[in-house]
Amino acid sequence: MPTPPPPPPGKQKKKSGWFRKLLIWGFALALLGAIFLGVAVAVTAKSIPSYEELKRSQSGQTILVRARDGSELFNMGPSYGKWVSMRSIPKVMPAAMTSVEDRRFYSHFGIDPLGLMRAVYVSITSGKSMRATSTITQQLARNLFLNNSRTMTRKLNEAVWAMAMETKFSKDQILELYLNKVYFGGGAYGIDAASRKFFGHAAEEITLPEAAIIAGLVKAPSHYSPTADAKAAVDRAKVVLQTMVENEAISASEAGALDLAAIKFAPEGGKNSVRYFTDWALPQLDILVPENTDPIEVWTTLDPAMQDAATKSIVANVPGGAQGALVSMDRDGAILAMVGGTDYVTSNYNRATLAVRQPGSAFKLFVYLAALEAGYKPDDAVVDEPVTIDGWTPRNSGGTFAGKIDVRTAFAYSKNTVAAQLGNEVGFGAIAGVARRFGITTPVNTMPSMVLGSSEVRVIDMTRAFATVSAKGVPIDPYGISKVVTTDGRTIYQRAAPTAQPIVPQYVIAGITDLLQSAVSVGTGHAAQIGRPVAGKTGTTTSNKDGWFLGFSSGITTGVWMGRDDAKPVAGLQGGTAPARAFAQFMKFAVAKRPVEKFDTELKLPAWQLEPDDEQILAAPSDYSFVDEQGNLIEPQENQRPRPGDEPGRPEDAGLPPRAANDDFLNEATGKEGVRVRRGDQPPPGN
Repeated sequence: MPTPPPPPPGKQKKKSGWFRKLLIWGFALALLGAIFLGVAVAVTAKSIPSYEELKRSQSGQTILVRARDGSELFNMGPSYGKWVSMRSIPKVMPAAMTSVEDRRFYSHFGIDPLGLMRAVYVSITSGKSMRATSTITQQLARNLFLNNSRTMTRKLNEAVWAMAMETKFSKDQILELYLNKVYFGGGAYGIDAASRKFFGHAAEEITLPEAAIIAGLVKAPSHYSPTADAKAAVDRAKVVLQTMVENEAISASEAGALDLAAIKFAPEGGKNSVRYFTDWALPQLDILVPENTDPIEVWTTLDPAMQDAATKSIVANVPGGAQGALVSMDRDGAILAMVGGTDYVTSNYNRATLAVRQPGSAFKLFVYLAALEAGYKPDDAVVDEPVTIDGWTPRNSGGTFAGKIDVRTAFAYSKNTVAAQLGNEVGFGAIAGVARRFGITTPVNTMPSMVLGSSEVRVIDMTRAFATVSAKGVPIDPYGISKVVTTDGRTIYQRAAPTAQPIVPQYVIAGITDLLQSAVSVGTGHAAQIGRPVAGKTGTTTSNKDGWFLGFSSGITTGVWMGRDDAKPVAGLQGGTAPARAFAQFMKFAVAKRPVEKFDTELKLPAWQLEPDDEQILAAPSDYSFVDEQGNLIEPQENQRPRPGDEPGRPEDAGLPPRAANDDFLNEATGKEGVRVRRGDQPPPGN
């Protein structure tokens, strides 16, 4: 084949010219970029605090949690151990850390170009996104000065800060800062805090397998933490050891001689029943206090001695295989004790505040409150007999019927048929409304069976309802934090005293307290007696799946629930057995130092509930209003026929005393045209 002719000399010159220009411009841009980068690094280096200032700085907010008596419950948030210098750190620790996090730490200048190029190559050949290539210096810069966003701007800033740190500090200083400040999970910052938390000793005593575990935590502290998953921590440590062998930090024989399974982890501190309470209370800080990063002290309402007594009462009385929960609150709603289960370490699920279970007959509190509001009194007669409502036929425990009894007896012995009749009479919607007013936050159905507690509720809500009765009808708002102060003594939150008004009349509270006291003294809750006045109610669901007792004495209200998490029946579990006994055991301790308080059960009925001949009718008809059977106001002109002497403005009537009502007025007042209500009195509730 003939050889192609060479390109014209002009074309060759053009190509070489463009190539030369490209090199020149490339070099110029690179030089300009290097100058810009150098200036940026120099300026940044000047803004970096001194080494001693960085040693004293802390990341994150420390929260000291105190009990109501001021005693320390525990610290949460960042935990900082003592500062450990490089000469005191066992050499296996930095060797493990640099092997797994930054094997060219001692040779790069803050960023690792070789590592970056390798990451780009792997990304291109594998088709996967580029993995993180941050050096130890970059990680430290990010932790100290930047955030964890994944933007390109943050990565560029991170590189500049890392190079600036390399110009200001030695490699050993950077590694010392890193080992003392990096987060290792479980709230532990720095190797001393991590060593004490996970192994129970100071950082100076760290062994090779422990160093491998600690170094392995940095990648994902929450996932590899020994307190979260010991097996995952050990498996990750094996990877660290293998990397150390590859980097010749240790020999293969040294790694092979280790038995990671034999490592003993320190027992988890602070994992007791107090954590059920703090898990519920502390998240409320986000609402109660303004955003700040200062160390704070949180003063809670928890009584440590009562908390211990509550835990013991649940553990001692809960049936085998079942769980238990308890909430106890003071007369103002302050939580004194909270138990969410038999063992926090085994299960941190808080059954006192999160679980929803059927309350059984404990729900009759709302049925009888509605009945008392509608005009029933504890001594009124009711009939315990078979009843069917909308195809539903309730039965009593034991299957017997007592016939004609009074309301007090029906409540004390938890007669289901009577509760069903009362619910049907006052209205199931009215009962649901009462439950809402008294603090039930879960959905309440209005089917007839709701009177026996078919709607699911929370222990804390039911306890709140009984506490509202104890507080004479003033609605109770449970709370666990009384104040929050900074470490320099500045108060940033103080709970204000509530100013709520009673949500039911006092005669209703007196009546329901009478019923609740009878349930304990002679009824199903007799096991809850503690040698002083107690008012309360038992609750048991079908097949003994749930057992409840809720009650109050001397200003303390306590609710107890027992049952299985899978809602399977528990043999012999009724509200009047194990729950009532746990209540009594706890309350004997809780009220021991409080004065005995007698309950006010005297009924002081409003005028509209008195019989016509119990009230002297001496006022003129114009002093009265009239309501129909539904409680709706009837205008006076529709009910009052003018009579001689009633016309306004008659001079002959001026100054005369009001005349007694005549027969027509009595007829109107006692039922023919409406029900008489004295002005200023409460009208009767609707049916």
